[in-house]
Amino acid sequence: MNYANLFKIALKAIYNNKTRSLLTMLGIIIGIASVIAMLGFGQGTQEQITSQISSMGSNMIMINPGGERRAGQRMDASSMQTLKMEDYESIRNECAHVTYVSPSVSSSGQLVAGNNNYPSSVTGCSADYLFIRQLEMAEGNMFSEQDVKTSAKVVVLGKTIVDNLFPNENPIGKTIRVNQIPFRVVGVLESKGTNSMGMDQDEIVLAPFTTVMKRMLSQSHLQGIQCSATSEGETQLAMNEIEDVLRRNHRLKDGDENNFTLNSMEEIMSTISTVTGLMTMLLAAIAGISLVVGGIGIMNIMYVSVTERTKEIGLRMSVGARGIDILSQFLIEAVMICLTGGLIGIICGYGLGALVEMFTDQVQVSISGGSVTLAFGVCVLIGMFFGWYPAKKAANLDPIEALRYE
Repeated sequence: MNYANLFKIALKAIYNNKTRSLLTMLGIIIGIASVIAMLGFGQGTQEQITSQISSMGSNMIMINPGGERRAGQRMDASSMQTLKMEDYESIRNECAHVTYVSPSVSSSGQLVAGNNNYPSSVTGCSADYLFIRQLEMAEGNMFSEQDVKTSAKVVVLGKTIVDNLFPNENPIGKTIRVNQIPFRVVGVLESKGTNSMGMDQDEIVLAPFTTVMKRMLSQSHLQGIQCSATSEGETQLAMNEIEDVLRRNHRLKDGDENNFTLNSMEEIMSTISTVTGLMTMLLAAIAGISLVVGGIGIMNIMYVSVTERTKEIGLRMSVGARGIDILSQFLIEAVMICLTGGLIGIICGYGLGALVEMFTDQVQVSISGGSVTLAFGVCVLIGMFFGWYPAKKAANLDPIEALRYE
C-alpha cells in the first residue's frame, strides 16, 4: 500500500470536483467556525467576569443578616437586625486571618450640588473599605478614622457622580446635599468603568458609616459587614473565625441555625465559572449540530463518488489493488475534505471573534489552543466516521461487477 499515491489520487478526485467538494466542506466550515466562536465567547466571558470580580477583591468576605424563624415563621433577611457594632469590633480585634474590616450601611436619596442633581445611594463604611474593594483615590483623600468617630459629614465620590454634579470643575472642598443634609467632598475615586453585568462601578458615594447610621438612617444595627482575608488561600480560615465570633456574640447554641450569612468572592467566582462553563458547552453543542449535518453531507457525497467511480474501482482491483487500498483511498479523501473545511472553519472562527470584539466593546473573545486542537480532532473523527461506510462499500465491490457497471 503506497500512501503517497493514495493521497495523490484523493487530491486529484477533490480537485476534479472543486465545486462539489467546496459545497461538501461548507457544513464543516460553518460547524467548526460556530464551535470555535462559541467556545471563544464563553471562555472570554468567563475570563472577563473572573477578572472583574477579582478587581473587586478576590479575598473579600461579605457578612449579611440571615433570616431566622420566629413563632415558626421564616423572617425576611432584609428585615433582620442581627448585626451590631460589637460584631464589627469583635471581628476587627479577634480574627487573625482578617486584614481589613468595614461595616456597611446604605441610604438612597437625591444628590444635589448647585443646579445639578442626581439620584443615587450613599454607602456608609470605614476607611478600610478602600482596601477591601481595591479602590484607588484619583484626587483628595479618603475620610479618616477621626471622621468616623465624630460622624463627620464628608463624602468620597465616584467619577459618574462627579461628572453629573460637578461637570468641568474640581469637586474637592465643594458641598453636596443628600436628602437636605450637607456633605463636604474630600476625595474622588479612580474610575473602574462598567462591569460585565452592566453595572456602573463609578456610581458610588462613600461616607463614614456612623454618619449614615446616625444622621440618615437613625439606626444602631448594621446592614452588613465586609472583610478582607489575609490572602485568597486563607479565605476559608477567615470565614471559620468570623463564624465562631458571630455565633458567640449572638449566643447561638450548638444545633442553632446561623442568623447571619457568610459569602466569599471565591464562592461567587466558582459559581459563575460553573454557570458560564455550562452555557459555553450548551452553545458549543448547539453549534456542533451543524457538524453532524456536515458529516452527513460528506457521507452523501462519498456515496455519489463511489457510484460514479465504480468502473475505476473495478479496474484498480483487477490490476491488484486490495480492498484495504480502496478503503484507505476513500477514507483519506473524506478526511482531507474534513480537514480542509476545518482549517477554513478555524480561520473563520478567529475572524468572527475579531469582528465581534471590534464592534462590541462589552464582549471579550478568548480562543484557546485547546479549542483549535479539539476542532482538528473532531474533523478527523467526522471524516473517518461518515466516510467509513461509503469506503467500506467501495472496498467490498466485486471487480467483475464493477467493470460491467454502466
